[in-house]
Amino acid sequence: MNVVLKEIRHRPLLWLLAFVPVVFVVEHLRPGSHTLLFVLSVLAIVPLAALLSHATESVAAMTGDAVGGLLNATLGNLTELVIALAALKGGEYTLVKASIAGAIVTNTLFMLGMSFLLGGLKHHTQEYNRIAARTQAGLLFLATVALMVPSAVTGVEASGRAQFLSILSVGMSVLLIAVYGLGMLFSLKTHKEMYASVETGEAGEPPWPIAVALGTLVVVTVFVALVSEVFVASVQEAAVTFGMTPAFVGFIVVALVGAAAEMASAFSAARKNRLDLSVGIALGSASQIALFVAPVLVLLSYVIGPTPMDLQFWKGAVVMMAIATVTAALVTTSGKSAWFVGVLVLTVYLIFAMTLYLLPPVVQ
Repeated sequence: MNVVLKEIRHRPLLWLLAFVPVVFVVEHLRPGSHTLLFVLSVLAIVPLAALLSHATESVAAMTGDAVGGLLNATLGNLTELVIALAALKGGEYTLVKASIAGAIVTNTLFMLGMSFLLGGLKHHTQEYNRIAARTQAGLLFLATVALMVPSAVTGVEASGRAQFLSILSVGMSVLLIAVYGLGMLFSLKTHKEMYASVETGEAGEPPWPIAVALGTLVVVTVFVALVSEVFVASVQEAAVTFGMTPAFVGFIVVALVGAAAEMASAFSAARKNRLDLSVGIALGSASQIALFVAPVLVLLSYVIGPTPMDLQFWKGAVVMMAIATVTAALVTTSGKSAWFVGVLVLTVYLIFAMTLYLLPPVVQ
């Protein structure tokens, strides 16, 4: 605990942690102040993300970038899972699907592209394990295919379409979860040597003790999830004040804030020439959402949802997920990166963001 307190005292950014209790106090006293809660929740998530970043780097320094990236992606995705579970319980399946698709696109394009850009601005060229990156991209492509098929299948009579989609979604959910488990076995057990980091990175601050780092990861992730709930509850009303469309909010804003903790870790690692950790967090988080979180939500909809949820997404979301996956696969083939590669990936993301801001996708 003393190590964490010392870190907070010496980093002015972490002084913003004072906004964490303020968020909960304002939510209790003025629950209708949506714009204020929106701003406060963003200010609270930023220092939490920075704290989570340092804890993740401490774990990665002792376990390797592959395990560190997986751990960060898993804990970071708890935020998206908490948000989706709340929406799932309320039967807001459109919001659930928007958060899933938005998280996949944001992690694949924005997080990966910004990591390449930030790292490239400090280092002329950077290298990373292309085998690990291509495996993650392959898993993501597999999951994208599974999410595309229910939306692409036609010719089913309207009377039996709902039952067909329900059975198909459950079957694919079980299959995707099985593939995700086998992927973990492959990367962490049977072929873990293939995931060794290429770069050792720069010497930075001494890592925290493993117990302190793991404890910080768990505690901070819980606070990120709680603050994110406040953020999601207020963002729709605040969006009207700031002139944002519902599609832009669900697909871009919620996804960016939900992944803030993971982004802080990925960007910091890229600047320290530990691009394996950055790529592992970005692609690992996206594939985990597609292969594990989305299928789990489908299965849980039978338990906590008013009706079963399927894996049918609207066409705009399917196209964006497919393009994001192909982009990630193309830029990670060489195992090398420079700042302009990040610009290319970010441009694809900005095209999506601009489109959603001006013209929301049609939900079918």
